[in-house]
Amino acid sequence: MKSPRFLVLFFLLSLFTTGGCATGQSADKEIRVRGVVMDTSRQPVAGVVVTDGVNFTQTDQKGLYQLSSNPARSKFVYISVPADYKAPVEKALPTGYYAPIDAKRKNNHHDFVLEKREQPLKKFAFIAISDPQVKNDQHLARFTSETVTDLKETLNALAPQEVYGMVLGDIVWDAMPLFDSYKAAIAGLNMTTYHVIGNHDFDEQYPALSIALDKNEYGEHAFGSHFGPTDYSFNIGKIHIISMKDIDYRGGKKYKEQFTPEQLEWLKKDLSYVQPGTTVFLNLHAPTSNRSVKADSARNSQQLYDILKDYRVHIFAGHTHFYENRIVTPHFYEHNIGAACGAWWAGNVNCCGAPNGYLVVQVDGEYVTWQYKATGRPANYQFRVYKPGEFKSQSDYLVVNLWDYDPAWKLTYYENGVEKPGVLESFADEDQDYITMKEGKARGYHTLHLFRVRPTSAARSVKIVATNRFGKSFTETVNL
Repeated sequence: MKSPRFLVLFFLLSLFTTGGCATGQSADKEIRVRGVVMDTSRQPVAGVVVTDGVNFTQTDQKGLYQLSSNPARSKFVYISVPADYKAPVEKALPTGYYAPIDAKRKNNHHDFVLEKREQPLKKFAFIAISDPQVKNDQHLARFTSETVTDLKETLNALAPQEVYGMVLGDIVWDAMPLFDSYKAAIAGLNMTTYHVIGNHDFDEQYPALSIALDKNEYGEHAFGSHFGPTDYSFNIGKIHIISMKDIDYRGGKKYKEQFTPEQLEWLKKDLSYVQPGTTVFLNLHAPTSNRSVKADSARNSQQLYDILKDYRVHIFAGHTHFYENRIVTPHFYEHNIGAACGAWWAGNVNCCGAPNGYLVVQVDGEYVTWQYKATGRPANYQFRVYKPGEFKSQSDYLVVNLWDYDPAWKLTYYENGVEKPGVLESFADEDQDYITMKEGKARGYHTLHLFRVRPTSAARSVKIVATNRFGKSFTETVNL
């Protein structure tokens, strides 16, 4: 016969192994989530993809959907807004595409109301913004007076076309109370602004939901209460837009840049409703790969590539605070863009010398173009020229920092009005403006978008012409 003490221990162990402890939720608990998707005229919308982050379904001809959800894993029910419709927007945030699942109710009823477009959308602008990363009121003041002010000017220039923004994570810097202040700062922007979760957007007290023991206390909770689910999609024109979490958060600021197997399965299911060959915008916090700082890249990115292989993909990412483009395949382009806060609001440049700013993407059907916008600078400010002696480690050279560089760019060098073909050479080094901003404290990061040339003794003026992959040229002339 077992002792009473043994039986008590056995009972307590059984509670934890079956998920029945008082602070958690049973992994086997299923509830019904249902509702209807309709337009503003109360007409049903059929064929809308609905998910709880794990399970998927589509609305029927009456706009009805139903899912069986586990609230320990699924905190929201939400839709992938079809291209023929728009989600409601309130103070620059889309608000009508998701609803929280109430774990205390066996039956959840959530309806979604969409605005039907008068005609299919062909052209729109998409603005990718990485790492505002506000930690205090001083950071917030700079973000508001510099980034938001600059965005308003850009939006005025883009009018009247529709503009969608995507903030690529690290909205705040481990400062959850600043989410409200950040939202107030962007409320007046004339664009629909979606968000990705970054490592600094998790509540550091808790691990991610996928590994949290208590499913009521998890790292994404604050982000979700302000911005909704972390893995979601929507459609604009001919573009399928996806946002995903690629920060596997362990709590206490510890994390790995990677996707969980459950997330990759979610992506497979999401893409099963998307025609192969479609152009996909995938928005992440950490890049999937970069040539310079491997530790900042998603560790299981090859699995991601395999899932996306039948699509034409643009990845937009931040996290690194340097600018680097990478052509993964001819149909797979990754934009690891400069941060809005640059090098953590230390000045006006990122670690690579790229200015604080954001990426403006223009979409016409499936034709995609882009151009970086430096905060507080004219739109044609696309590179910086250092005269000989200004770049301390290259004192004999004229140096060009072309932050949005990829191999399709063409750089042309002129001395005294005469072209000198082939004299500009690429090299890797630490950007001088970053070192100067940090008062001579080098970080050791060598950027890959630097070019140099040693001017001849007869050179009096030098002209640099940089032409991007879309045939648009930018020129700067300096007197030596």
